[in-house]
Amino acid sequence: MKNDKGTISVSLVEETLALAKARGLDARPLAEAAGIAAPLLASPKSRVSSTQYGALWAGIARALDDEFFGQDSHPMKSGSFIAMTQMALGARNGAQALTRAVGFMRLVLDDLGATIETPAAADTRTGTAHVRVRFVERAGTPAPKMFAYATYFILIYGLVCWLVGRRIPLFEARFRCAAPPDAHEYRLMFCEQMHFDAPESYVDLDPAFLELPVIQTARSARTFLRDAPGSFIIKYRNPGSLAARVRKTLRALPMSNWPGSDQMAARLHVAEATMRRYLKQEGHTYQSIKDALRRDIAIAELQRTNRTIADIANMVGFAEPSAFHRAFHKWTGMRPADYRPARSAQSVRTTAPDLTRRAESD
Repeated sequence: MKNDKGTISVSLVEETLALAKARGLDARPLAEAAGIAAPLLASPKSRVSSTQYGALWAGIARALDDEFFGQDSHPMKSGSFIAMTQMALGARNGAQALTRAVGFMRLVLDDLGATIETPAAADTRTGTAHVRVRFVERAGTPAPKMFAYATYFILIYGLVCWLVGRRIPLFEARFRCAAPPDAHEYRLMFCEQMHFDAPESYVDLDPAFLELPVIQTARSARTFLRDAPGSFIIKYRNPGSLAARVRKTLRALPMSNWPGSDQMAARLHVAEATMRRYLKQEGHTYQSIKDALRRDIAIAELQRTNRTIADIANMVGFAEPSAFHRAFHKWTGMRPADYRPARSAQSVRTTAPDLTRRAESD
């Protein structure tokens, strides 16, 4: 189970590539350089790994010389995220780190920014407090698309989570834009209480992180910058949903010992009917969570190991490879062999050494 790091929908990959295409870039070589083959892009149900998406993110940012992908009238020049990381490393605690990150983004973008609203001491004592990151948009401009809000938030939120060494829980998120077709993927990034077509845009965070000390150093930043910020989408996903709790429980068990629905409900200390109802509200069933976890483990094994497909089929609970082939096609619209890497892991991460060298030399 240690290889299970989750996967990212090809719909988010397509959104990223669309921004590159809109600015005149040839998207195919960028995707291939990230280890994302054309057949993956052709299947709407396919998934990519966080490493692949991180490499794609870095490749497009580099080609555009804009780490915000042209979503603001002022480009966020390559190297900006490294500079923001180095600035925030000097913060004393989470509150100061967030302030520095938001302040840095205010310097580099013109159309989208944010303000920070912190709770009063009285609110903290009552347990009703939150930290609100309120988006500020250039007057008279239409609401940005969800991908722009998400890009901005991932940059500051993922950085602060890393600096304090934990995921900061999110309470609620509201956005002025219309709901994107892949709203479910964005809820994985943010939280279940996510609303669109709202009169204003903001995200509410648990204030407990404000006083947490910054624990990272320049040395740990070297490793961090190899995959950031694309890796944030997986690393700091919403863990508070019931589906995430079910997945975490399954991940800790051998697949042969995965419990039935009634046993899982008992482990989570809820009635089985309650578990089914809440999972349905979150867009899942117990079976769909098990299938998604099998899918992600299988994809990780196909991409990162030399195991035979028959071995992987057995590993994820299929006695016959043919049954695994059918299930895998149902999950992803593709064959297991299509997920075998076409090139070495080193070539997939062509942008990482450059990021690392720049971080070390600055």
